[in-house]
This record gives sequence, C-alpha cells and structure tokens, in this order.
Amino acid sequence: MNSSNIFESLHGGTDAEGVAPHDFSTNANACGPCPATRLALQRVDAGRYPDPTYTTLRERLAHFHQVEIRRIVIAASASEFIGRITGAVAQGDSRRVWVPRHCYGDYLRAASAWRFEPEPEASAADLVWCCDPSSPLGQSGGLADIVTQLHAEATCVLDLAYEPLRLQGSLALGRDQLDRIWQLWTPNKALGLTGIRAAYAIAPLGAVDMAARLERLAPSWPLGAYGVALLESWINEGTQKWLGKSRLKLRTWEAEQRALCQSLGWVCEPSVANYFCAKPDLPYSGARVSELRAEGIKLRDTASFGIPGYVRLRVESPASQAALQRAWIASRS
Repeated sequence: MNSSNIFESLHGGTDAEGVAPHDFSTNANACGPCPATRLALQRVDAGRYPDPTYTTLRERLAHFHQVEIRRIVIAASASEFIGRITGAVAQGDSRRVWVPRHCYGDYLRAASAWRFEPEPEASAADLVWCCDPSSPLGQSGGLADIVTQLHAEATCVLDLAYEPLRLQGSLALGRDQLDRIWQLWTPNKALGLTGIRAAYAIAPLGAVDMAARLERLAPSWPLGAYGVALLESWINEGTQKWLGKSRLKLRTWEAEQRALCQSLGWVCEPSVANYFCAKPDLPYSGARVSELRAEGIKLRDTASFGIPGYVRLRVESPASQAALQRAWIASRS
C-alpha cells in the first residue's frame, strides 16, 4: 500500500506548544463541552472498575438505537475499533480494502499493518470504509450506491463521528441499508470532549459471529469509568436537546465564518458539517503558521489528506473568527 502519509500521526488539537486559544484544527463542537456530560464526568467514581461486560451501558445504547443488545460492540475509541475490525477481517484471509479518496489516515494505517491491498472499486473490496459527513471535506453523497453494490461477504464500516454535527440534510440511508453495515459512533466530538476516548459500533444484522470475534479481540475493560460516563450521558434526553441547540448556533456561526473567509479572498468548499475546507489567498506554511500560532490561531493543513494548498477549519465562535481575521491580515504584511 503506497502512501507517504500512512505512518504519520497527524492530527488537529493540542500540540507541543500546548492548547491554541483559537483552535480551528479539530472537528469538535465549538459550543462544548456539554454541561450535562461534564457534570456526569465530575461525579465519576474512578476508584472502581466498570463492569467488564458493560451490560447496562450496552442495554441503554441498544435501546437508544432500537437494536438488539448483541449488536452493540464497545470500543476504546474509533481508532482502536478501526484497528480491531481490520484485524478481524484479515483473520478471514481477506486482504482488499477500499477507502474514500480523502479520509482519516487510520483506515490506511490499519490496513497497511495487516497487509491489505487497495481495491479501486468498493464493490470488489473485502473491507470498505465510509464516512458521512466525510472528513476532511464535510461532504455527503454516493453512500447509498456504495452500500447497494457491496458484495455478499464484504465488511463495510460507516464512520459516523460527524453525523451528530451535521448542519444540513440527513444521512441518505434507510434502516434496511444501515442494517447491512457496521455503524461506528464516537460522540466525544459532538459533546466537545475529545479528551475522553470512548466509542461503540452497531453490528449489521446477521453479523453475530463477527461481533463475537471482535469481543474476543478486545482488551479487558476497553472503556474506563470516564468513557462509560460519557457514553451514558450521550444518550440522555437532556444531552440530545443541548446538541440540537448547539447545531442551531453552529449554523449561524458557519455562515458568518464562510463570509469572513471569502472576505479574506479564500475559496471555500461546500460542507454539510461543522467544518469545511478552504484555500487561503496565501500559503498556510512556514513563517505564516508560526505567526498565526503565536497569535493563538491553529488551522489544519489538509496536505496529509491529499489536498495540498487547503486548510480545514471547524466552525468557531465569533470571537475566534475575529481573532483569525486579525491574525491573517497581520500575516500578510
């Protein structure tokens, strides 16, 4: 598998210089942290192990999604699940993988570790990765066709990390189509709490054997007490109401941020999520990166996604937008 970026651990957020006061580089909800979830985390009893079977948590997640409990697979994080299910597919001697043209690097990192070969057609692949809204572009489309054309033995995983932060439209899959694929959920971004790692997957109908295999491949207690608390809070009615209100605010901020970027001469790409890619009027590299970082501004260069010359920006607050405008104009001089 040929990719110069497979083994580079590139990510937005905190770096060696610490936390950027105006951090556009992650896709986390800028309205967060969710107050109810933060309170739940403060109440955690970290002096005890959680239930190693996560029975109550799995029951609640199953009820929330209206699926059988045996379809719920707990994961330490999305990245941990990506590695684990890739290994499980490889155990069946399947070695053809399809990924979107631009995607999260861990799909390919895991595939390379298990010696998968890239397959140009999703319909012929043994392991298929999808993400909707996509990363880094935040776009949606073509998903239904991919699911319809899967071959009978294919394992398809739909990464839904950004579905709770979709600002336009809806997921273009019906219940029958969702029941054919794995659904991977990582609510920490939506809750504005990316420092807590916790995830879960919903297995397709008829994938009980694979779900059991994934359970056997999991480490003991993949989730600690804080991860359990985050997922329990995620499915509470109050948390979902807060998330709905935050999406309303993000839609307003998104329109303002696009207008700001365009006023700076940037070319903005379409997106349905709480982030979008844009091509600045001047390169975001070298001294300019350092100058903006000194002013507390951090953007996400998308060269590692195969989109050189662009940056990805999460939708930020008006105060952070104003800081970006000031710092960018100053960097021109």
